[in-house]
Amino acid sequence: MHILVTNDDGPPSDQSSPYVHSLVSTLQSYGHSVSVVLPHTQRSWIGKAHLVGKAIKPSYYRPAPLQTTSEGRLTNHGTTHNTPLPPHSTEEEWILVDSTPASCAQIGLYHYFESRGPIDLVVSGPNYGRNSTAVFSLSSGTIGGAMEAAVCGVKSIALSYAFFDRNHDAAIISGASDLSAKLIQYLYDNWDANTHLYTVNVPLVEGVGGRKILWTDMLQNSWKSGSCFQVVEVPSEADDSPSDIESQIRKQEEKLGKEELRSNNDLLPASKAGSGTQTPSGQSHMRYKHKHFKWAPQFKDVYESVEQSEPGNDGWAVAQGYTSVTPLRANFMHVQGEKFKGEITLGTGEVDEREVKSTVAEG
Repeated sequence: MHILVTNDDGPPSDQSSPYVHSLVSTLQSYGHSVSVVLPHTQRSWIGKAHLVGKAIKPSYYRPAPLQTTSEGRLTNHGTTHNTPLPPHSTEEEWILVDSTPASCAQIGLYHYFESRGPIDLVVSGPNYGRNSTAVFSLSSGTIGGAMEAAVCGVKSIALSYAFFDRNHDAAIISGASDLSAKLIQYLYDNWDANTHLYTVNVPLVEGVGGRKILWTDMLQNSWKSGSCFQVVEVPSEADDSPSDIESQIRKQEEKLGKEELRSNNDLLPASKAGSGTQTPSGQSHMRYKHKHFKWAPQFKDVYESVEQSEPGNDGWAVAQGYTSVTPLRANFMHVQGEKFKGEITLGTGEVDEREVKSTVAEG
C-alpha cells in the first residue's frame, strides 16, 4: 500500500514522540510505500482543528537510521532543514508543517507524493499514550488527523500506544509496531463498509503480539473532578512551555498507568465570588481577579471510569493488556427517537403531530 503517516506528537523525540520512527520503519519492512507529514512540534489535545488565517510553511526532516542503544532504547535522531533534498537524492526525508494533524492529513493527501501514486490509507500515530474513552478521544489530535482523512473519503486508522511506564524498551516498542503493521493490513483488507475510520489502542506490554485483539465500544465518560485547568497566579508563576506542560501530563499518566499495571499482575513482564456594582435594573456586574490558567486534566477521572465500567469497552481492554479496535463514523451522530421528531413549540414543550405531517408534506 501507499500509506500516509501523520501524528500529533511531532517529529521523533525521546521526550515527546518516541514511537513514530519505529512504526514507519516497520511498515516499510512489510513492503509498504510510506509518506510522512507531521506537525513540526507537539500538537496534542487539538482534535480536528485547522489554524485558519495562518500561512503554513513546511520544513524537511531527515531521520537517522533507526538503532537500538546499549541501554535497550530506540534512537529518535534526525536533522531538520529549510529546503528539501534535490530530486536525485536517495536519502529518506519527511515533511514537517507548522500546523495541526488535520492540516497534515490534508496537505499530505493533496499536495505531495503524486509520483508515488494515490494514497490508499492514512495512519495517524502512534500516539504517545492511550486514546481510549470519550474524554480522551474527543480532544485527540491523533484521532483528529484520521478523522480529517475520513472526511476526505480516504480510509484511515488512528493508532495509539498505551504506556504503563515511560521506560521505552526497544523490544516492547518494536513488538507493538509489528503488531500494528499486521493489524493495519488486516483492517484494510477487511474494511467494513459502514466504518469511516478505526481507532486502535495497543498496550506497551511484553509479548503484546500474542495477546488478544478485541472489537470494542468507546466508553462514554466525563470529567468528574471539576476544571481541567489549574489557576496560575499572576505574576507569581511563569508560564510553562507547551513541552513542559506535556511532560507534566505524561508523568501523571505514567503514575496512574503504573497503578493500573500493579492491579493486573499478568501484564507484568517476566475561589471567592467578586463583589459587584449595582445597575439601574438592580443587577450587578461582576468584577474579576486577573489570573492565568494552564491545562492540567485529572486523569484519575478516566481511570476510575474504566474501573467502574463493564467489560467490552476500549478503556477496559487496554487495562487488561489487550489491543482495542473501535470502528467510528466521521460525524457527530444525531440521537434518534420519537421525542426528537417534529417541530418544537416554545412554551408548551409539546410537538404538534399535525404540524409535523404538514411540514413533511410541504417539504
